[in-house]
Amino acid sequence: MNLILETERLVLRPMQVEDAEALFEMDRNPNVHLYLGNEPLTNIEECYGYIKSIQNQYIQNGIGRFVIVLKETNEVIGWAGLKFITEEENGHNNFYDIGYRLQEKHWRKGYALEAATAWLDYAFTEMKIPKIYASAHVDNIGSNTILKQIGLYQKEQYLENEIPCYWYQLKNKKE
Repeated sequence: MNLILETERLVLRPMQVEDAEALFEMDRNPNVHLYLGNEPLTNIEECYGYIKSIQNQYIQNGIGRFVIVLKETNEVIGWAGLKFITEEENGHNNFYDIGYRLQEKHWRKGYALEAATAWLDYAFTEMKIPKIYASAHVDNIGSNTILKQIGLYQKEQYLENEIPCYWYQLKNKKE
């Protein structure tokens, strides 16, 4: 996949095997997983498997999560992007989800908002997706704030694997 998105401070590009170390640094942090309902990674090999699964999504669905690279330092600081969800979630399947995850040292700097804004624009303008969805743990104030800032609206609360989440959606007004 050779798509690259750029914002003022970020480059959003497909994941590569070379990104494993930065992604492991992020995903081994318990604070990053606080609201995700899973455990931090304990082995970098798990990152290699994750990257391979994302690369398969690029092939199967034409889209997937991309790494976030800070232009100023060329450092991989996390990931963001679209994911085509085929499994049922909150009564939905075969939909596009927008998401993001950053290394803790890069929280509260506007990077997730900047990346999510770029992806939402790409989804609606280039891919012509009719509707974008997202979910976030009810206590994850940062993620819930970002989803609202990019225009998604909170439709309902539901349980995802016994975890209370808010369900968000936004219709494409450019259609």
